[in-house]
Amino acid sequence: MAVKHTILIADDEKNTREGLKWALERQNLTIFLAADGEEALRIIRTQRVDILITDLRMPKLDGMGLLARVREESPSTSVVILTGHGTVESAVDAMKRGAFDYLIKPVNIDELNMLVDRILSTRALVDENAQLRESLDSRYGFENIIGKSEAMMNVFAKVRTVAPSRANVLLYGESGTGKELIANAIHQHSPRKHKPMVKVNCGALPLTLLESELFGHEKGAFTGAVRTREGRFEIADGGTIFLDEISETAPEFQVKLLRVLQEGEFERVGGTQTLRTDVRVIAASNKRLDDLVREGKFREDLYYRLKVVEIDLPPLRERREDIPLLVDYFLEEASRYYGKPKPSVHPRAMTALQNFHWPGNVRQLKNVIEGAIVMTNGELNLQALPQEISGQTGPAAYVQIPVTATLREAEKELITAALIANGNNRAKTARSLGLGRKTLYRKIEEYGIQ
Repeated sequence: MAVKHTILIADDEKNTREGLKWALERQNLTIFLAADGEEALRIIRTQRVDILITDLRMPKLDGMGLLARVREESPSTSVVILTGHGTVESAVDAMKRGAFDYLIKPVNIDELNMLVDRILSTRALVDENAQLRESLDSRYGFENIIGKSEAMMNVFAKVRTVAPSRANVLLYGESGTGKELIANAIHQHSPRKHKPMVKVNCGALPLTLLESELFGHEKGAFTGAVRTREGRFEIADGGTIFLDEISETAPEFQVKLLRVLQEGEFERVGGTQTLRTDVRVIAASNKRLDDLVREGKFREDLYYRLKVVEIDLPPLRERREDIPLLVDYFLEEASRYYGKPKPSVHPRAMTALQNFHWPGNVRQLKNVIEGAIVMTNGELNLQALPQEISGQTGPAAYVQIPVTATLREAEKELITAALIANGNNRAKTARSLGLGRKTLYRKIEEYGIQ
């Protein structure tokens, strides 16, 4: 279906208004008419107007006055000025004040339609870019960083505070805690959001390749350098660069990185020309850099340059109250991807998910839910979960019981969790709880535990 656009024609000459309307009438256009500037302004205040075509000379409010009011009250409206040969200079002045273009009376119909098509094409591109930015905001905004725990609320607060600044940020967190997602959110909520966000995994590249990747290289700088190549710092100019696993970089590389952070200068590998860049650095590590500094494995001066602001991302085992929210989100996402109805989650399966220690953190949970969706039709139960989750053992298995729970409720939860942790082996569960078998069987029946 074609997008419907709106044009407003303002002219005190009825024949001009009607003639322009006749010339522009087509299926995807709605056309309004106004006999003076004030009437035109009233229409703009009540209707979305894509294009205003206005005469310069009109009673009550002339074209220049109307242009000024429209720029103030409806800045998305494109304004075209109609002028006679004697007032072309005024029309040019109107363009300097924000008009899109002007047409000389008597108006050439082909020229009019070409101008309208050009404006609508430009608007379509602007709208498309706006939708793309909105999509990026949604993808990298806080909406998809799931959590209501106090630990995540603290992370959100720090991101909101630091994002608008120029400060470099150092992210700490275990693998799978979402460091890249937080880096994206910082960039997307910063003044640099319309510039590139460039990502480099420093731990995945040897020293020579890492230098070439970040700083670029000149043709012939090394074997295989058949052409000059821009580095990531050049590409990210004006934007943000995300350096993951910064702790894995070599000392000789750290010296060059320090210079970029201090001076904003570098040379390509094999080059002599000094290049400049304005880049915000967000670095991430699953190791504490201050520990590496004390061990002599990381430069202290670089450490302080990177850690203007530090944000610690909690592991999933320290924010178990977020697991039901994450499970629901990943179920929605995976169900949509695989074209299956979103299943409900059996309470025992949810308990198992909350009790697991999640060494791979949120990334591991996402993969588990995706696998469960593939194996499930209807309810997601214990059988759909991996054995290490549905029947885990060891000290990592524990249950959270609210202080408002009654002793009966607490005992039921504890027995249920112990059964899950022991793979539903009742003899083993009785021993782990310090109960006789008959006592355990009686309580299972009494509490209706399946």
